[in-house]
Amino acid sequence: MPEFSTILIANRGEIACRVMRTAKAMGYRTAAVYSEADADARHVRLADVAAAIGPPEARASYLNADAIIAAARQMGAEAVHPGYGFLSETAEFAQACGDAGLIFIGPSPAAIAAMGNKAAAKRRMLDAGVPCVPGYQGGDQSDETLTREAERIGFPVMVKAAGGGGGRGMRLVAAGQDLAAALRGARAEAQSAFGSGELILERAVVDGRHVEVQVLADTHGTVIHLGERDCSVQRRHQKVLEEAPSPAVDADLRARMGAAAVAAAKAIGYVNAGTVEFLLGADGAFYFLEMNTRLQVEHPVTEMVTGLDLVELQIRVAAGERLPIGQNEAPILGHAIEARLYAEAPHKGFLPQPGELAVWRPPGGLGVRVDHGLNASQAISPYYDPLLAKIIATGASREEARRRLVRALEGTIAFGIATNRAFLIDALNHPEFVAGAATTQFIPKHFAKIGAPAIDAGVLGLAAVLWFRMSAKRNGHDARSAWSSSGAIAWPLVLETRGKATACAVTVLGTDRYRVEVDGNAVEIGIPDQGDSAVRFSVNGHEQSAAYAFAGETLHLTCGALDLAVRESLYAPRTGGGAAGDADTEVLAPMNGKVVAVLVKEGDAVARGQRLVIVEAMKMQHEMAAGGAGTVVRLAVKPGDQVATRQLLVELKPTGSGA
Repeated sequence: MPEFSTILIANRGEIACRVMRTAKAMGYRTAAVYSEADADARHVRLADVAAAIGPPEARASYLNADAIIAAARQMGAEAVHPGYGFLSETAEFAQACGDAGLIFIGPSPAAIAAMGNKAAAKRRMLDAGVPCVPGYQGGDQSDETLTREAERIGFPVMVKAAGGGGGRGMRLVAAGQDLAAALRGARAEAQSAFGSGELILERAVVDGRHVEVQVLADTHGTVIHLGERDCSVQRRHQKVLEEAPSPAVDADLRARMGAAAVAAAKAIGYVNAGTVEFLLGADGAFYFLEMNTRLQVEHPVTEMVTGLDLVELQIRVAAGERLPIGQNEAPILGHAIEARLYAEAPHKGFLPQPGELAVWRPPGGLGVRVDHGLNASQAISPYYDPLLAKIIATGASREEARRRLVRALEGTIAFGIATNRAFLIDALNHPEFVAGAATTQFIPKHFAKIGAPAIDAGVLGLAAVLWFRMSAKRNGHDARSAWSSSGAIAWPLVLETRGKATACAVTVLGTDRYRVEVDGNAVEIGIPDQGDSAVRFSVNGHEQSAAYAFAGETLHLTCGALDLAVRESLYAPRTGGGAAGDADTEVLAPMNGKVVAVLVKEGDAVARGQRLVIVEAMKMQHEMAAGGAGTVVRLAVKPGDQVATRQLLVELKPTGSGA
């Protein structure tokens, strides 16, 4: 049997920390690799040894197979766990590990290659009798052929990158006139993400469910499945909520889908952990989508309902051991739901939001698990995926797991950057999700327009009182007795949040009681208890709790689903020019990122909606368009430039404006 004592985790973030946790528990020594951006990352601190492998850009570090293998040799590692993403599904990397005498904790290079290209994988699955979505997976990649095939398949149609996943290089095309732009965009994104612009087409199964089956196989011929996960709730074709088991799958369907997944694995001689993804139609028919030849992001929900540690089983299989269970020895007990906490702004089209995480406090509680790779405070880099943490809740029933997850999210503290926390709570509380009826159209149907959570006068009044008390403490005053000889004094201040200034005035009414004028409306705030990071408060007699932190000159405040960052300002902010700038004259970067394409030149006349610049951030490409017709008078960036949020990209002179 293969023997090893040190495992190098060729990854970063939460999955690196998660693999280390199990490896350490099994008695293995762990080795980490890190880019310059991750020198102080949590996974580096958790490892027994660590080595730097390159600059922040993934292709120069976490995608640099030679650097990772050199680090393994340097640190005395005999085995490599790839995690997910990066090189985890790269057959060449698995082969390079083998050639270097390293044990790859995953499938063989041949199995990865067999499923690494969606077109080739579909052809293989069809030969194996696994049901597949009707489509086109041919070698002729001309626009003419793809257009003809799309018309044969019938709209709506899915355009997908043949060489990768994660929602990149994927477009849903509703009608023929939209196909050319979708092909162009999908090719560019696929080439950037996977190094190949090859595409496939599939019939779009509208309102279907995304259901995947976990498989395990050892080197002794045993192949089993561990039931299914429902991953239908997605944005931009990337999963947001996952659960096990699926509320749409009964015992008979589970057995049939499980058998198909096992057949798919056997068809390529698969060994180790993998996932076969299916599209489940409303009529109960299911179709093969792809096989992920690695550990999935959402593997914890399967662990929670089976009681198995999938990373442990991966390591044991790689060490040549037999699977300790058979197909009939893996019961599914209870229910588990996972929420992916992302650094993104749902009300801005889910744009990634890299920046400084000022405070991180994960939730706890019965039946709650949090997988993360975060320090208490740290920079969230624009170079990598925006996933911050996975919050998982389990229960005896689906409803119990859902309630626990909502409460856990309400107790999650991530100050300093925008996250999707409030959106996750809204999605979990939506009647369609509560009923277990969510499909892949759940977010487009119910959350097509997402507004920032409303700020009520009570919470802003609390912010005013906290600012007042903090200012009084700094100046050595008693914030509970701000009186003059003529009575209570109204202390004015201007609070700025979300780019809007609000005039406030705080008047002390008595011990821990305040009257606050908020934009002309009066609320009474009580502070029965205030700690260093949490406060119990009342608004007009109604008590509730909030978490808070002062970081520099900003007060961060979380109350239920509401997150606020509040600054004290002497002046009202400049009006106009939102996050995208003046739509008629300026196009600004919506996030930190890298310019990958400039599609116009100075002097060009452009139409409203015309693409001008493409910015890549956190592995996604974002097209910046003209807000109105005009002429390009200034290009402020060029391809390859790194840009910051709200940095000028293009300046326009609107059509009809004077010289």
